[in-house]
Amino acid sequence: MALSLAVPLAACGGGNDDAGAGPESIGLLLPENKASRYETFDRRVISSRISTLCLECKLDYRNAGSQVDIQKRQFDALVKKGVKVIILDPVDSEAAGRWVDAAAKKGVKVVAYDRLVEGDIAAYVSYDNEKIGQLQGQGILDALGSQAAAADVVMLNGSATDPNAPSFKKGAHAVLDGKVHKIIYERSIPEWSSDEAKKQLAKVIKDHGPTGVDAVYSANDGMAGGAAEALASAGLKNVPLGGQDAELPALQRLVSGTQSFTIYKQVRPEAETAAEIAFRLLRGKSIKSLAPTTVDNKSKSGIPAKLFDAQIVTKQNMKETVIRDGAVPASWICTKDFEAACKSLGLLD
Repeated sequence: MALSLAVPLAACGGGNDDAGAGPESIGLLLPENKASRYETFDRRVISSRISTLCLECKLDYRNAGSQVDIQKRQFDALVKKGVKVIILDPVDSEAAGRWVDAAAKKGVKVVAYDRLVEGDIAAYVSYDNEKIGQLQGQGILDALGSQAAAADVVMLNGSATDPNAPSFKKGAHAVLDGKVHKIIYERSIPEWSSDEAKKQLAKVIKDHGPTGVDAVYSANDGMAGGAAEALASAGLKNVPLGGQDAELPALQRLVSGTQSFTIYKQVRPEAETAAEIAFRLLRGKSIKSLAPTTVDNKSKSGIPAKLFDAQIVTKQNMKETVIRDGAVPASWICTKDFEAACKSLGLLD
């Protein structure tokens, strides 16, 4: 991935110009920029793959900054310009369904990316999100070890507008319920906000006392960063904390011991598959080999889909996962502040 990210974006025209779109344009709408993965990985891998598949294709990219109304305007602008295929990762899946249906009537095909969109979508590319939640729950149990049965756990769930969040929550509960003493606090965090996660956990620690929180489930790494700050501010160490996305700051927290695990979802295969499906739809080709299964949303059944598997990453297996795959080079993780810890883990051999 480190090599693929070096490919220039210019070949795919990632700018925001309002010139008319030709038949070779593909739209890409990503939901937010608080999680570093979207700008750092998803956008660039999709851009690189499309430029490889189609030198004359233009990628028309926008980021909604977590604002539904902004994403609607971006979506409508692409349709108005004549873009016939749009890769959409929605801010709000329910709201986006209305736009998708209106666009489908005009012949626009929408590939739901990472989050399932409502409406008449043409394909869906993501991970098995309930299984991810199960992995997160197992990560908490593994980090607690023999203390699990007596543990009081805080759950910081994903944004209520994200259709993946309920699946993460369901999967985590399936593993944690009956295996830990109690879920003492649980809340969905709006917009996956790190600041709000920090605020909520600080309140829980204040209400329950410094010994009242035994582990923290965080649905993603951004919120885990806020949770880690709340734990540090309260003087709490060695409290199991998990996240998701294998973001660079989270991997550094793994090295330093302030986060127990993250979930590694290989962006490259997900992003490249979405790009190739979009290209095939643009050219009127079959996507069956790329989308071997199906999923249903509330209004459509049998949607062609590709669902990938994820894995738990800890400091013990970091070298054999994200570093080996080139997703995040050891040199990025092992900056000066983390060099000694990296050496003790064998990450700089």
